[in-house]
Amino acid sequence: MKVNLEPKKNLIFNAYLVAFILHTAQIGVGIAGVPRIVYMESKQDAWISTIASGILVSIVLFIMSKLLACYSSADLYGIQFDLFGKWISKLFNLVYIIYFLIVTYVIMMNYTEMVQAWIFPKMPTWLLVAFLVFLASYAVLGGIRVVVGVTFISLLLTLWLVVMIYTPIRHLDINHLQPVFMSTWKEHMMAIYKVSFSVIGFELLLFIYPYIKEKNKALKYALIGTWYSTFLLTLVTAVSIGFFSHESLLKTIWPVLSMFKIVRIPNLERFEFIAVSFWMLIILPNICMFFWAATRGVKRVFNFPQKKAIYFFAVALFAGSFLVDDRLTMNKVTDKVGAAAFILSFIYPCFLLILVKVKQSFIKMKGVKG
Repeated sequence: MKVNLEPKKNLIFNAYLVAFILHTAQIGVGIAGVPRIVYMESKQDAWISTIASGILVSIVLFIMSKLLACYSSADLYGIQFDLFGKWISKLFNLVYIIYFLIVTYVIMMNYTEMVQAWIFPKMPTWLLVAFLVFLASYAVLGGIRVVVGVTFISLLLTLWLVVMIYTPIRHLDINHLQPVFMSTWKEHMMAIYKVSFSVIGFELLLFIYPYIKEKNKALKYALIGTWYSTFLLTLVTAVSIGFFSHESLLKTIWPVLSMFKIVRIPNLERFEFIAVSFWMLIILPNICMFFWAATRGVKRVFNFPQKKAIYFFAVALFAGSFLVDDRLTMNKVTDKVGAAAFILSFIYPCFLLILVKVKQSFIKMKGVKG
């Protein structure tokens, strides 16, 4: 396996699209329920915790950019191959492949649960999962540029949903947000940890880097995408705290969707039905990007045709829809994936940068002595 990739010119895309990729990867099913999750830990200061999570993601992105700058055009699969050798790197790379596949599965299952709870209670889980798997497979078969195109179009088609938050803002009680700075550091840290699964996706920078045209601008656009995500998370968290009472927010699983109930449009009785339907356009880029990263890893690490990997993983995802049939089990799976995401996205890249710097220093010293 080559450490540095040299993609064909028709696969390379402009750096500004990194902002779209990372933002759409971070904003998915999680934003609909994250206000409640953060509020459970840091109460009325939850909006501060979301800002802190954005700062933490920015720091990790800076570390990732330094790690990628040590190579001319490498992704994480190649970096691990360079550091750990042929066999050990396969094990570590396999961890990321499985991780991306499981994240894809969790996103699909959580969105299916949302649709069943709000629109079609009797819809079979396998039916919607099969539809999402088909869309993701079709996009990934088209290559990285098609997947990036999905992220771009998805953001444009769903921007109007942000405007709908204006109605709940008019009904919020600012007293629910006071007093501020009452939570302890421990509570904020727990809140940041809990929100980690909602903000993952920024680690995709480690896998799309070789395909970026202006690599020196990648960090700038990655930060733009991340801070737009942080702005939305902070906005919906603050509005949810002001809109709901303490008891209501703790009991409301999807506060953002619940707030949409008060939106009134002429000739449209239930606006939340439209919101849940359009939410598919929000989660579709998540699914496509993580699914692409998993199948691309199979090709990079095991030299297995990506097309066959797409078909194999598609069948595995569809089969997985029959494994979980209750919310409690899905919540446990989501929590476990969130814990793994925190390690693989926030901690491990920092460890890799240290290893790369140590290896470079060792080679430098060896070269001087030689």
